[in-house]
Amino acid sequence: MNTQPNATPASLSQTSGFADAVISAARPLYWSVRRELWENPSIYLAPLAAGVLFLAGFAISMFRMRLHKEALWTTDHFELAPALIMGAALIVSAFYCLDALYGERRDRSILFWKSLPVSDVTAVVSKLAIPILILPLVSFFITVATQLLTLVISSVIFAGSGADLGKLWTEVSLFRVPAIWLYHLVTVHGLWYAPLYCWLLLVSAWAPRAPFLWAFLPPFVIYGVEKIAFNTSYFLSMLQYRLMGTGTGMAEHQQDFTSTLIPHHFLSTPGLWSGLAVAAIFLCATVQLRRSRGPI
Repeated sequence: MNTQPNATPASLSQTSGFADAVISAARPLYWSVRRELWENPSIYLAPLAAGVLFLAGFAISMFRMRLHKEALWTTDHFELAPALIMGAALIVSAFYCLDALYGERRDRSILFWKSLPVSDVTAVVSKLAIPILILPLVSFFITVATQLLTLVISSVIFAGSGADLGKLWTEVSLFRVPAIWLYHLVTVHGLWYAPLYCWLLLVSAWAPRAPFLWAFLPPFVIYGVEKIAFNTSYFLSMLQYRLMGTGTGMAEHQQDFTSTLIPHHFLSTPGLWSGLAVAAIFLCATVQLRRSRGPI
């Protein structure tokens, strides 16, 4: 009886060759991202420091409440840690992007990195992956760990006080709320802010000096010229739209925050796709500048 083999040696060879090509392309990106983490410990140390500071202040607050026999903290305190850690991550993202390409030109290490078999596209994408992917994930895990420690600290301090610790643990959602944080970090801090990160990387690749000044002065100039010439503020409104997250569901946060968890609401936002298109333009320009610009 004749049988037809499921896969011929030629097809297996093609599949193996494609897999090897994917692995070969991903390996430089993986090590480039790891290199960024090695060279920039503030990527994880700053959010970690924010979490430690929150826990220190939280412990002091719990001791004070126990000494004064005040009521046990409410779940409102549970939202303070994410705000502090995410805010620290945003600040780190901005300063990291501004120094990512400028720093290697300033210390002339760009000559060494360009001698390695790593393309400019891989180098730039690995730097963009830090604020878009790595920092949101780092912030998420630090936030979850911080929230668990707040519950443990509260339980230890108020043990034997008669406080209903069981109710405290049941009122705090250990799954739904972290899922909301993760969604917020990936969508807003990652995709929605992508054009801002790409702009900062573009300035970092081009600026001859003072990248911070070159990054923030042009928007002020554009707004000033528009206001004087046309008495309008469309550019400022566009920046507010991008920074404040209008259209992503953030403005309606208090009314119906859970509705922002529906991907359709976020993916159907026109500002998302126009912003990603602008980010792609900035990213291409950054790659070209990284290829042509030399040490300072």
